[in-house]
Amino acid sequence: MPELPEVEVVRLGLAAHVVGSTIESVDVLHPRAIRRHLPGSRDFVGQLRGRRIAAAERRGKYLWLPLEPCDIAVVVHLGMSGQMLVQPPTVPDEKHLRIRARLDNGADLRFVDQRTFGGWAIAPLTDVDGTIVPEPVAHIARDPVDPLFDAESVVNVLRGKHTEIKRALLDQTVLSGVGNIYADEALWRAKIHGNRIAETLSRPALRRLLTAAHAVMGEALAQGGTSFDALYVNVNGESGYFDRSLDAYGQEGLPCSRCGSPIRREKFMNRSSYSCPKCQPRPRTTRLVS
Repeated sequence: MPELPEVEVVRLGLAAHVVGSTIESVDVLHPRAIRRHLPGSRDFVGQLRGRRIAAAERRGKYLWLPLEPCDIAVVVHLGMSGQMLVQPPTVPDEKHLRIRARLDNGADLRFVDQRTFGGWAIAPLTDVDGTIVPEPVAHIARDPVDPLFDAESVVNVLRGKHTEIKRALLDQTVLSGVGNIYADEALWRAKIHGNRIAETLSRPALRRLLTAAHAVMGEALAQGGTSFDALYVNVNGESGYFDRSLDAYGQEGLPCSRCGSPIRREKFMNRSSYSCPKCQPRPRTTRLVS
């Protein structure tokens, strides 16, 4: 699933191409695409028509478009295969086009979703610690590239977690935006095995891990995110290429770029974890890791 860098790439594209435009019409082409909007299609279209897109915002992996002149936003769930494409109206409909919003700048904003796990919903905005976010996003923590991210507060939270550090990294209420790919990459950079118990890690080790998460996601963002197939694209339909720079995730059997040991793959939470057996030894005790 797309993680912070991939969603930020989409947000940047939307900020450049649709912010300031007014929605002239909306076509809902598949009911599952608005299943989270419980009042239904007629209400959905009615609330969007004539609204101006005021901004493109993101927290972690969550994306939304605040609308004017009301205190609501379109919350976008990309799911596993959702794409937000900005297209000229003359471009033929994509095979898996689910929602089309025609804008007054002459472009279409299209939501394409092959697997139909994603969708749009309209939600009211609320103030959370001085930041305006949609109500469904209010419980989501700040992410490592947020200017207001408080790393020391997150360290304090992690020091109280009696769970695997990778599981804690994936908890969007602790810090957001980190998924399976960037968790493995950050843990590799910090030389920490994902099965280490969070509360046994020292504060310096946890700070090192958060610094690694910030760095790897920043580098991925600079390269357009990580694209393993044609489903992960920006608003122009272009794929990112950070997958060429991955050190751990998906590198099973390949030599660790730091020590040369073959990267291993292990099962974790119904998914895969990748790590270096030498740089990231499996935990044997619950002793403090520095």
